[in-house]
Amino acid sequence: MTSPVGELADLEKLATMLESSGEYRILRRMRLTSPVLPPTGTPMRRGVLVDVETTGLDPATDEIIELAMLTFHYSTDASFVAPGESFDQLRDPGRPISPEITRLTGITDEMVAGRSIDRSAIDAFIADAALVIAHNAAFDRRFCERLFPSFATKPWACSVREVDWISEGFESARLSALAAAHGRFFDGHRALHDCEAALDVLSRPLLRTERPALGVLLESARRPRWRIRAERTPFVAKQCLKERGYKWEAGKGVAPGAWCTEADDHSLEAEREFLRVNVYREPAPPIHVRLLTAYERYSLRAV
Repeated sequence: MTSPVGELADLEKLATMLESSGEYRILRRMRLTSPVLPPTGTPMRRGVLVDVETTGLDPATDEIIELAMLTFHYSTDASFVAPGESFDQLRDPGRPISPEITRLTGITDEMVAGRSIDRSAIDAFIADAALVIAHNAAFDRRFCERLFPSFATKPWACSVREVDWISEGFESARLSALAAAHGRFFDGHRALHDCEAALDVLSRPLLRTERPALGVLLESARRPRWRIRAERTPFVAKQCLKERGYKWEAGKGVAPGAWCTEADDHSLEAEREFLRVNVYREPAPPIHVRLLTAYERYSLRAV
């Protein structure tokens, strides 16, 4: 009888043969490598990847139904990355999960009934993390902070926005597309699977520059970042702003609602020019810019 290892070896031979024909492209299941020790004396940090599944898109009214985290150890130059422990818990949102969300995530009312997420376990899990990363941090951070204040004490980075995947030859910044470009696939739309996929992609060299993806993200996370608020924009510019990545933020107190985004030093002037030329079409539009602290990035507290 062939062992599982032997079966995989046979399948790999078949996959290699198909690929060599030039008529097939094979995707292999993503599997995280086993943790290894870094070279002696390597300066190391501990990071945490976070992903949530929710009942909807609004952190003010929708609820987390699953929160997953994956720790990883990395060298400060990103030449070494190794996965660590994982955390994955379901949560009863206190109301029925819509059929659309169940179709997307596979999470049912029966799965979450009576379940809750252990806040003290979360606090301990992220206590010594130097950085929290999410694939769309502006979404995940706002949900996480509302329920678990310890997330507000950590600097965050976004693996969607802080790596220019398109200029690196990827078709999209979606995790499934990034994984496929590296010849991998994974079971998506569950929080822990997404964390594992994000770490796998960040651990690999970029397609064109061959720089470590995590290293590019870390460089971006270390640079100053600015919050841009574009107030009183013409209604006809709504789609243009959305396609650019701006998010609508409702007004607070006397402050009016505005389309908002974040930019680093390198892209700040480009965003100002985009707003002047493509949105307001005037030389001195009502744009408000302020420097964010490392703990405000992608947070509701930055609004």
